[in-house]
Amino acid sequence: MQYIRGGTFAMGSDDFYPEERPVHTVSVGGFWIDERPVTAAEFRRFVRATSYVTLAERPLAPDLYPDAAPELLTPGSLVFRKTSGPVDLEDHRNWWEYVPAAYWKRPGGKGTSVNGRDRHPVVHIAYEDAEAYATWAGKELPTEAEWEYAARGGLEGAVFAWGDDHVPGGNAMANTWQGEFPWQNLALDGFEGTSPVGSFPPNGYGLYDMCGNVWEWTSDWFALHGSEESTSPCCAPQDVRLASPEHLPGETIPRRVIKGGSHLCAPNYCLRYRPAARQGQAVDSSTTHLGFRCVLRTPT
Repeated sequence: MQYIRGGTFAMGSDDFYPEERPVHTVSVGGFWIDERPVTAAEFRRFVRATSYVTLAERPLAPDLYPDAAPELLTPGSLVFRKTSGPVDLEDHRNWWEYVPAAYWKRPGGKGTSVNGRDRHPVVHIAYEDAEAYATWAGKELPTEAEWEYAARGGLEGAVFAWGDDHVPGGNAMANTWQGEFPWQNLALDGFEGTSPVGSFPPNGYGLYDMCGNVWEWTSDWFALHGSEESTSPCCAPQDVRLASPEHLPGETIPRRVIKGGSHLCAPNYCLRYRPAARQGQAVDSSTTHLGFRCVLRTPT
């Protein structure tokens, strides 16, 4: 882990997606954070020690999903499927498929294995799975503000975790999608799919894979930033989390904030491999591009 000294910073961005607005000033205390996302090997040790069963391995309760087709109530998870050509980018069903028996150990479903991918980020992790691992490890999940503060690596206001240049000197700085999503992945960064953690240079705080590779859970409930939040450094709000989830119209499952983007993020669709980027993820969902890392809030 790396120790991050507390401080005040400008959180969010006014230049990209609406949910990142407005830029607002936030203060965080000092904390330790994992240098890398939790790997498949680390998660395997947790499962062997505790006999933990992830959410993707459990049958779904029909009363929670009254409109779901019966085949979607079997244990499984969401798996990305590259398309054969351009598709409607407004319909994510064109590239996401609910695959029975897909979970962290069988990331593509039956017939696939995580063997040989020990140093890849563990995926198909729902929020409660990440929380269970963190508790077992004596740690916690980061708040959104802690995560973004650490991801910036001391570069106040920079677009990316490494600066403002997308590909400095022609060198890929993160595992992202090059080409036209979701059908043309040129793999100019050397990877198609997840990559071993630490495959790209660290940020200014010595942290790897803060952007790209896999999205990462934070402990914050997802909500749009309120206009009442102060923008004055002298009265910056502390890192305060919502006490309860906010639901959008029609939502029944609450969402937590995920950060960092993933190997599926492409400029033509989802330029979210940036510290300020944020999305809401349903707490009962797991996917092939979602993992996590942990923090410790101790002074030394």
